Amino acid sequence: MELDKVCAAFRAHGFAVTYFERAADATAYLATACAGHSVSFGGSMTLDTLGAYDALTNAGATVHWHWKNGGVRVQDSEIYVTSANGLSQTGEIVNLDGSGNRVSAAIYGPKRCYTVCGVNKLEPTLADAIRRTREIAAPRNAQRLQCKTPCAVDGVCHDCQSPARICRALSVLFAPPMSFAHYELVLIGQDLGY
Repeated sequence: MELDKVCAAFRAHGFAVTYFERAADATAYLATACAGHSVSFGGSMTLDTLGAYDALTNAGATVHWHWKNGGVRVQDSEIYVTSANGLSQTGEIVNLDGSGNRVSAAIYGPKRCYTVCGVNKLEPTLADAIRRTREIAAPRNAQRLQCKTPCAVDGVCHDCQSPARICRALSVLFAPPMSFAHYELVLIGQDLGY
């Protein structure tokens, strides 16, 4: 994988892209970018691993995250910070969601969005990024959340119709939605999240 070409593909789709080798540098960058603003987080193991909630709060951002403080409607903040379940090397961002809060805020609401991902989320094509989202990220999240779904038991997507199913809304961003003033992929040269 040639990271210069990957970053160029996302830029060609209209996304701003910033690359960091180290997670700590990406966290410091986000803290500076969000200082003094209202920020909402989508559920994200990547953001949790980065310690982003504390870093942004310590930088003076007002951070709402349902994992930490109950949060607010994520669409009502100035900035939305999230991750993705899959990225294509051709420049698309893929997410899968159960309640819709993560995907909806990444599509409409805040004026700025930062999607923070480790390089482990990168796949060669859009079809591969969708496959990764359904076959890797969703089962691992179902296991983490102790869902009563077949994938939580065996780690394999069954495309089930379980009432506890967490893969209910799939979004693919081909370009930043028009309502955003700034949409940025923050890519980190480490494996982070699912």
